[in-house]
Amino acid sequence: MRLVILDDYDKVSLWAAKYIRNKINEFNPGPEKFFVLGLPTGSTPLGTYKKLIEFYKSGALSFKYVKTFNMDEYVNLPRDHPESYHSFMWENLFKHIDIDPKNAHILDGNAEDVIKECQSFEDKIKEAGGVNLFVGGIGPDGHIAFNEPGSSLVSRTRVKTLAQDTILANARFFDNDLSQVPRQALTVGVGTVMDAEEVMILITGAHKSYALHKAIEGGVSHMWTVSAFQQHPKTIFICDEDATLELKVRTVKYFKGLMEIHNKLVEERVPTAQLTES
Repeated sequence: MRLVILDDYDKVSLWAAKYIRNKINEFNPGPEKFFVLGLPTGSTPLGTYKKLIEFYKSGALSFKYVKTFNMDEYVNLPRDHPESYHSFMWENLFKHIDIDPKNAHILDGNAEDVIKECQSFEDKIKEAGGVNLFVGGIGPDGHIAFNEPGSSLVSRTRVKTLAQDTILANARFFDNDLSQVPRQALTVGVGTVMDAEEVMILITGAHKSYALHKAIEGGVSHMWTVSAFQQHPKTIFICDEDATLELKVRTVKYFKGLMEIHNKLVEERVPTAQLTES
């Protein structure tokens, strides 16, 4: 497990985007070999998405041979609703890059049979060869995707009833009208994300500092679903200074002492394809 501590949100966003860029480019995807990327929604990844768009526009990154799988989607919220996760992803990432729409997979919360939709999503991930890198964010209560406190740590993609704290937190996206916030969502399970080759978790802000403490220093618990990733062989947590407020000084010093090594992971490298062409 790695913990990367950076000064602020902007630096977290840039570091995460550089890491994703390098992972895709080092994979050297092509028509017969797609890189599979898991993606979150919410405010935390927005800065990372902006940087990925910049990398694409500068020619440093292509999504032509990338398949994406999003973590979740609301149930019974029209796809074209401004707060649907379909709308979020297309507005904030997909329409700005060269991904083929058929390779961008998002759960259909309006499916006639949502249970069948969840199984189909799991099947599509398997058909794609599994997820190479799953990026996620967390809530103040340590939930990842919509795996609320108490969720099984081996859960798969399913229908989930949202916790009241999550409904309250999401009300800001619905004009603070609680009656407009969906009560259910389709979400990948903790086990679904754990199956990924590598997991990256973005955690920023003082309001998530206790969740980071539970994720890093606490034991594994279904009441803090993000803690499950302590047991993943390749988990990287990326946080800002504010998010470390509840961590022990010794923990912070230890991981800050590794930053020289961690920063080598995001040094820009020439894509293999460009080396071949030259």
